[in-house]
Order: sequence, then structure tokens, then C-alpha cells
Amino acid sequence: MASIRVRKSNGFLFFDFRYSGARCREYTILPDTPANRRKMEKVLEKIQAEITLGIFDYRKYFPNSPMAARFEAMDPSIEQDEQIPWFRDFAEQWYSEKEIEWKRSYAATIRHTFKKYLITHFGEMKVNRITKSDILQFRSPLAKEPGQKGGNLSADRINHIMTPLRMILEEAATRFDFTSPWVGIKPLKVPKTVIQPFSLDEVGVFLSNIRGDFHNYYTTRFFTGLRTGEIDGLKWKYVDFDKRQIVIHETLVDGQDETPKVPSSYREVQMSTLVYEALQRQQQYTGDLGPYVFCNREGTPLNHRNITRRIWYPTLEHLDLEKRRPYQTRHTAATLWLAAGENPEWIARQMGHTNTEMLFAVYSRYVPNLTRQDGSAFERLLQNNLYAEV
Repeated sequence: MASIRVRKSNGFLFFDFRYSGARCREYTILPDTPANRRKMEKVLEKIQAEITLGIFDYRKYFPNSPMAARFEAMDPSIEQDEQIPWFRDFAEQWYSEKEIEWKRSYAATIRHTFKKYLITHFGEMKVNRITKSDILQFRSPLAKEPGQKGGNLSADRINHIMTPLRMILEEAATRFDFTSPWVGIKPLKVPKTVIQPFSLDEVGVFLSNIRGDFHNYYTTRFFTGLRTGEIDGLKWKYVDFDKRQIVIHETLVDGQDETPKVPSSYREVQMSTLVYEALQRQQQYTGDLGPYVFCNREGTPLNHRNITRRIWYPTLEHLDLEKRRPYQTRHTAATLWLAAGENPEWIARQMGHTNTEMLFAVYSRYVPNLTRQDGSAFERLLQNNLYAEV
């Protein structure tokens, strides 16, 4: 029976257990104290569990033990296993091969995920020794990790952390001919997006009280549905006053210009009169400062985090309006278009959606025909057609 024992000659503790038909004694330099015994008992419990599951790696626990070499010599899979890379090495190789396919911002996100989560947890493991249990034990505590915007990591963020791990293990399984442990592991369910758009009256109050040098900026945000990176990266060459269009061909990510993530984000956004007039006013202020429509006195793009902290939230608080992220200006544009009865397909194109599926999924209760609960639309159809013939 496995136990923690003390060596009489020096009073140090050692492990005493059986593995693969042999009695194993592994000595430590830990003195016999209750605290040291508790620590070693926890390790021994883990060893026993891994022996039972058939996943015990002797060298992992006792790397310099002669017994490790003995058991490796008895295991025909060890020679093959020596060709299998460590997770940290294969992950770096995978990253270098895939980086050319990614945008700079996405590559930076993957690098951050590697550094903070994946390499820290799996780096010292062989890719073929990572089990489904290892993956689930890694994922579970993530829900308790603090997020950037307060609270804990969201299900969506956890799924994004897990995605490169899945891709790495599946690629390793293909290259080194082992079964991927990613079997039956499903993404966490992501709650439906809850939007908090402004009413038209709230938009009016906000624009009437915002600092004058940001009036044009927020007018454009509220009535075009542009994403933060799209409006912050907007350049004068993409503003077509003749056609009354804003052409979206670039976006600003972490202070650098990038192309949009997906093809549908390339689009032409129609200017309403309010937006047209706001951009003409803006041209008088920043048209000669550089390429960017909304910029500081040096002509460089606005820092959206700084603007949000110094302008957006203080204005909401001053007006006693519910605190909302600036992204809600995009949702506001969509809901106002829907309330006005605009064609959903046109709205989807303005928003940069591939089709109307997301439009109805996110904004369904703002679609007039979907929010009417009394059957009056169908009744009018019958009155105007069927009843007239009876």
C-alpha cells in the first residue's frame, strides 16, 4: 500500500508505492513535519490516481530517478514519444506557421492568450499526453478569472481562449498520429446579446449637451452605425459628399490602420442629412490637419478609450442617462432605422452584416411587425383583400 515514510538515518520523508509490478521508493530532503507530510500525501494521491487511470509519467514526478529510466526501457512507446514535441514548442511552431494568415491585432491576441494562459498551463506537457480531463480542468477555473471590464471572464472570452488550444491539439494529432483529446468538448453557451439603444429623444438630449468639438463625432456615430474602429479610422478620402456616402475600407485597431475583418464589413454607408451636415462642418475643423476625419490638433486619430472616459461617460452621468458603452450608438442606429420602417436588407448592408439573420436575432423586438402583438396587421390584410370580395 502506498504511503509516506521517514528514513531513520536522516529523518527525511520518502514516497513508498508500487508501479508496474515494482516497489518504488523516492527520497526527498523534506524533514518529517505535519505540513510536509500533508504536501507529500497530496502528491501521492495524484500519483495513485494517474496510475489507476494509466496515465502516470514517472519522469514527470521524479525526473532524475533511476527508476524512470528503468520504466522507460520497459515501455516500447517511449522511443516514439521522444519524437513528440512539448506543447510550448509545438505551439510556437504552429503560431509561426499561422501568423501570415492573421491580421496584426488577431496575432497579438493569440500571443497574449499564449503568454497568459496556454503556455503557463500546458507548456511543460507533451502534446500527445494532454488529456480531455486536462483540458476541462484548465477551462473550469477560467470562469473565476477577472475580466477587463469588471466581473469575471465571459463565456465568449473563455471560448476564444480555448479556440487556439483546440486548433493546436488537433493539428498536433494529425502530424504525430495520435487521437486528439478534443472529443465531446463543446463551446460554452454564450448568452444572447442584450442591447441598450438610445431612444430618439435621448439622442437629441445627448447631442444638445455634448461638448461642441465632439458634436459632429457623436452625430456620425449615432446615425451611421459605424463601429468604433471604423469611425476612429475614417479618412477624408472615404467621405464622398457627391454621392452622400461613407466608404468603409479601413478600420483603426490599437492605433494602427487595418482592413476590415470580414468581406461584408467593406461597404458604403449612406449619409442622412444630419450626418452630411455634420461631416461638412467637421471638414472645416480638421480637413487640413491630415487624413483622418476625427483627430486631435496634431492630426492623429482619437484615442477612443480616453474619449470614452473623459467625454462619453461624464456626459451620460451629467444628463442622468443610463450608463452604456459607446458601442450602443451602433445599436441605436439600427433600431432607429427599423422604427422608421427601412428595408431590413438595406439596414443589414449599412451595418456590414452578411444577411438579415443577425439583424432579426439581435433587434427582433425593435422590428415594428414583430413587436405588434394584436394581429392588427393581418386583420388589415384581410380587410383590404379577402373581406372586400365577400
